[in-house]
Amino acid sequence: MEHTYYFDGNTKKISWTIESNETRSDQTRIHTEDYYEKISVEQSKYVALHTGIFWGIGRFIIKNGDMVNIMLDLKSMFEHLAENKTINDTFVNTRVGFIRQLVDQRRLVIKYQTIDQKNNKATALLA
Repeated sequence: MEHTYYFDGNTKKISWTIESNETRSDQTRIHTEDYYEKISVEQSKYVALHTGIFWGIGRFIIKNGDMVNIMLDLKSMFEHLAENKTINDTFVNTRVGFIRQLVDQRRLVIKYQTIDQKNNKATALLA
């Protein structure tokens, strides 16, 4: 099955939207005390990416071998995830390790795509 995954985050919350065929699942979470107003917006977006994919697998929305089109509204995330550009942020690198582990374990087919922030369906969930 093919899914389109939107996600966003700020210093207080994370959100994600998973669209599959004719279904859509939206979720929002407040950051844990360890992250609440302690991480950057970019770091928060990595938390949202990791948490949402994990949630989608746990809810049996995303299954082994599925294709996931990940919509990225930050050029730096596209460069890091799709083009393997290195980044000097231990927090981000740890999240990316978790994401890649999930992808490998579940044999997911990932396609990264850049989008404008205004087209990010998960952004409205943060309001």
